[in-house]
Amino acid sequence: MFFKNLVLYRLAEPTHLDALALEPLLETCGFRPCGGLEPFSYGFDAPLGRMRVGGAAEGEALVHAAGGRMLVCARREERLLPAAVVREAMDNRIAEVESKEFRTVHRKERQRIRDDVTFELLPRAFTKSVRTYAYICPADGWVVVDAATPAKAEDLANLLAHAAEDLAIVPYVPDSPVASKLTEWLRSGDLPNGIDFLDECEMRDPAHEGSLVRCQRQDLVSEEIRAHLRAKKEVRRLGLKYEDQFSFALTADLQIKRLRFEGVEPTDELGDVDEAARLDADFAFMTAALGPLLRRLLQIFGEAA
Repeated sequence: MFFKNLVLYRLAEPTHLDALALEPLLETCGFRPCGGLEPFSYGFDAPLGRMRVGGAAEGEALVHAAGGRMLVCARREERLLPAAVVREAMDNRIAEVESKEFRTVHRKERQRIRDDVTFELLPRAFTKSVRTYAYICPADGWVVVDAATPAKAEDLANLLAHAAEDLAIVPYVPDSPVASKLTEWLRSGDLPNGIDFLDECEMRDPAHEGSLVRCQRQDLVSEEIRAHLRAKKEVRRLGLKYEDQFSFALTADLQIKRLRFEGVEPTDELGDVDEAARLDADFAFMTAALGPLLRRLLQIFGEAA
């Protein structure tokens, strides 16, 4: 349950929605399995999973609340129809037509045959599901999405905004360029209180697209790093730790990558017998711990008006 990659959004306006009020709104965009001819399906699913604990249904709600924060989950199910399979079936169909009718199949007809083959194969394709989690913290105005790419985070944020119009969700935009601040930290070694370097960074030359330097397991105050800074390279990703509680890589667009809770593991001691309780405990701990880090980032980078 611990989030690993954070994409940050803000609530542009205060909201009074709680879990009870949000639940029926998300039901309007609830997940349903792919239909036979649908390439994918996307909607909200139960964040704690559809499990049964102690004989009673648990985790079937689309919103799970703890400590004033609400956990939601978007599930994407898509049909796996490899291009090579479609191509092979299409080529066989074209070869059959050309053999029987003694003619060449041209571009428009080839495209029609491809569409026909896809239509026939799609209902028989296997499906795969991927879940993306997020939590909403109305008190601090955050929507935090656990996603490795901005596109996945944006899909969830858009679905959430569509289902709950009261949630005015916007990307978190700082009041000054993050890359400039990260570069100055590395150049001066003067970091905000509570934040220290780790041993990785990524730098680019703004004047030369494609110029990229990645450093891992390296002393960031070394002469080699300073040489890159003197060459006007700009920091685009920087390994950091916060208060000895978290380690992570912070990117120039304020994504938090490879977040790790130092010295803490999920609450495995509760075991599989009470999975819902374990996930609930993890969520409550994680969101309480992340609150100070997010407030600190907001203090450091500000927020665009």
